[in-house]
Amino acid sequence: MEISGKRACLFRWLGTIASGLITAVLLPPLNASYLVWIALIPLLAVLWSIDGKRAGWKGFGYAWVAGTIAFLIQLSWLSIVTSAGSVALPMYLGCFWGFFGAFAATIGNPWKNRGQTGLNLGGPVRGLLLAFSTAAVWAGFEYLRGAIGLEFGWNGMGVAFHENLIMAQAADLFGVAGLSLLVVFFQAVVLQTGRRLIKNGPKNGVGDLAFTGLLLGLVVSYGLWRLSEKPGESVRLKALLVQLNIPQEAARVLWDALDVHLGYEEETLNALKNIDPAGPDWPDWVVWPETALTGRIVKADTGEWGTWQENTRTISRVREAGPFTLIFGATELEGELTPNQELMVKPDGRFFNSIAVMSPDDDLQTFRKNHLVMFGETIPFVDSIPLLKKIYEQQSGAKYGGSFSEGGSFEPLPIEIEGHSVGMIPSVCFEDSVPALNRKFVRPGAQLIVNVTNDGWFKESPAAAMHFANSRFRAIELRRPMLRCANTGVSAAVDFKGSTAHPVTSASQILTDKSGNHFTRGSLLTELEIPLNPPTSLYTQIGDYGIAGLFVTGIFTAYRLRRREILAIK
Repeated sequence: MEISGKRACLFRWLGTIASGLITAVLLPPLNASYLVWIALIPLLAVLWSIDGKRAGWKGFGYAWVAGTIAFLIQLSWLSIVTSAGSVALPMYLGCFWGFFGAFAATIGNPWKNRGQTGLNLGGPVRGLLLAFSTAAVWAGFEYLRGAIGLEFGWNGMGVAFHENLIMAQAADLFGVAGLSLLVVFFQAVVLQTGRRLIKNGPKNGVGDLAFTGLLLGLVVSYGLWRLSEKPGESVRLKALLVQLNIPQEAARVLWDALDVHLGYEEETLNALKNIDPAGPDWPDWVVWPETALTGRIVKADTGEWGTWQENTRTISRVREAGPFTLIFGATELEGELTPNQELMVKPDGRFFNSIAVMSPDDDLQTFRKNHLVMFGETIPFVDSIPLLKKIYEQQSGAKYGGSFSEGGSFEPLPIEIEGHSVGMIPSVCFEDSVPALNRKFVRPGAQLIVNVTNDGWFKESPAAAMHFANSRFRAIELRRPMLRCANTGVSAAVDFKGSTAHPVTSASQILTDKSGNHFTRGSLLTELEIPLNPPTSLYTQIGDYGIAGLFVTGIFTAYRLRRREILAIK
């Protein structure tokens, strides 16, 4: 059906807004994930209906509006800490939708040049190739927005499968962006086939749908096979996760009074008091979240370390309950030894957002965060543009104390469990939502991802649940189980299949109150099986090179088809 004039304009704006709104509700808090199969159909219909001059610019504009609408709604919780950022970031992220729209409205448009030659330009083979191109380019731009610029890759289309473990298993092939490719391919085929059926009758498009159905069947079969896998020879880890659920603005007052430290003491000791230190239920680890202890840690390059007195007091008190490895977040300062072999803070030294791992014998390892939060932990050009510091302080309500430094290490931290050395893949804050970063730590043998985070900045908003929805795919992509400990949730244990079920009882291993709310104060004793020889995945082998290769292939395929059609017209 051809449309023009005001009707065409109305159709395009309605389709644009519809895709933005549908995409916005795929993730928490609404979790309408079943709509992922139709979310982009209205926008694709808009983009493919564009013809004539400036099609690329028009495609960019419509897609940018759709993406901006989606991210404005999904990331509305940013307004809690920055009203400007809650608008600016969605507008920036919408540009990646816009670039996709420019492609889809031009060389990736399967409806372009229709009827101008004797070629069957709407044929099934061409349709499948352009559906692949459309999907590959979409997935490629999802990857790029997490890899360049502000490097914010949250909420790809495939994240809608965060609670659908059968479909989610295929994330270990090309990452979560590979799942996005699958659903966009499906929608592109359905839209093209539907149009051909309307125009040419029921004999057209059956092959396309059959091929797509077969592909979906293979993905489902793959998911069922992966879910049936057993961990094999493994180490059984028991970990106690402690969560205080402190709002960030309240924490500033509590820290001065050391009530936060007392809170961790109380919750940890209450959880341990009824467990026999020599019994099978005693935890191997106790985990506290990001920046749990307010006292600094000072660590020299030679390994010597020290900490503020309030940290020492809190740690010594919980140590009285029995032996365990203590893992917690803290600010770490660079230290050095004086000529008298005394440890001191290095003058003009760097400081880091770190994870500290303290063995039962008080040996200390630290991991320094690599991927800093832009305008949260670091502000580019702040020394040369003082206005940026004023903007930060006005938006966050906190005094700017300088930028954290990047750690730079990608070596797992070795921790002994049941006589086996287990490599801890560390991540701080939103590092667990950056697939390529976590992949750099993968080594042969037993490994476990550990994330400590603090989403208290965003109060009781969907931010914490959205963060968890994105992060749990790391366990699937790398086939490594994961522990998460958060100040305000979601604190959980996730196995190498992405499941939060207890390996014995199948009970949920997410820390919640009796009503199922993860915004709660308390502790959770979790249990995970850590395979000594974990399953391999394609993603651990090739990383994001796979989706990047498909992205380039998609553009090249569309270009070749378009060039062939132009030559045919001439």
